[in-house]
Amino acid sequence: MYRLLSRPAASPVLATKPSGTGDNRPVTLQTDPLSTFHPLVADWFRRAFEAPTPPQTLGWPPIAAGEHTLIVAPTGSGKTLAAFLWGLNRLVAARLNGEQAGRILYISPLKALNYDVERNLRGPLAGLTDAARRTGIELPEITVGVRTGDTPQRERQQMIRHPPDILITTPESLYLLLTSRAIETLRDVDQVIVDEIHAVAATKRG
Repeated sequence: MYRLLSRPAASPVLATKPSGTGDNRPVTLQTDPLSTFHPLVADWFRRAFEAPTPPQTLGWPPIAAGEHTLIVAPTGSGKTLAAFLWGLNRLVAARLNGEQAGRILYISPLKALNYDVERNLRGPLAGLTDAARRTGIELPEITVGVRTGDTPQRERQQMIRHPPDILITTPESLYLLLTSRAIETLRDVDQVIVDEIHAVAATKRG
């Protein structure tokens, strides 16, 4: 796991090496945390935000490397984009190449938070579409679906036939997905985001 370290705004970007390496000395990360992103995604982010926040700067490298990554940061520190942006980057790059990227599964124990996250993703997705159009490119749609106990049966069936690129759900609904033919919805998932993990890790829901 990576541990986020608080830092003054003007100091170098620091993180600790993964636990288990026997070396927990701080290491300096790359100067520009957006340098590994697709130019379209990096350009959108720079237009939309002044700079990446510490959770984003420290979180993106291990996420991009496929590491299990724990982000602990206060509300309003950009955790949602810290968790999602690299996955969105993969989806954008694949779409522009006419390919299919692995899907993203987001799990939260709070049903209301699921709908908040869906709304919060609309801005980046719309911004990326606009950024593509400015360069003369039409970005194919990246779809988002919410599956909870309140999801109508018609929408559930639609998700089975056409799985969304980003599926937002709860632990209970995930269990139902895993124990029914809807498991096909999860076949191509290659990134899992668990929000509010402290609320479920030590419980039956977790």
